[in-house]
Amino acid sequence: MIELIVGGARSGKSRYAEDCALKSSDSPIYIATAEPRDQEMADRIQEHQRRRGKQWRLIEEPFNLSTILSNISCDDSAVVDCLTLWLSNWLCLKDRQGWIDERQRFLSGLTRIQSSIWFVSNETGMGVIPTNPLSREFVDESGKLHQDIAQRVDLVTHMFCGIPTRIK
Repeated sequence: MIELIVGGARSGKSRYAEDCALKSSDSPIYIATAEPRDQEMADRIQEHQRRRGKQWRLIEEPFNLSTILSNISCDDSAVVDCLTLWLSNWLCLKDRQGWIDERQRFLSGLTRIQSSIWFVSNETGMGVIPTNPLSREFVDESGKLHQDIAQRVDLVTHMFCGIPTRIK
């Protein structure tokens, strides 16, 4: 079972995904894509780690999700948090071909996943159109990524004010 969980910042996406994974496994995997590039992000990462506790197995991978996902056992449950940070990492790397290749490997690999996985991602298409090119590229790429993932996964849930709403 694969679920995509989208919503705004601080909408409850991560907690919802974590709760689902803990119901599925006593020792789920947490695949983190964030990098602590500043103090605020380091603080966010620490808060997530404190909240999760010690029963989680942590994998930190900012770029190559396709490789990590291909190595997850069918008996495992995992949360990937978050896809928009994963995309941001690639866009900031300025390796467009690398992103295109990784994105394709990731999408192709979704059909082979036998474990339970919850993908957390920020909904970016409900706001104003950004004025700078990198921000517009980010919104465009995240929107296309979400659409492509939604076509391939079992469930899609939108989080709003901590309330999950199933949309697929």
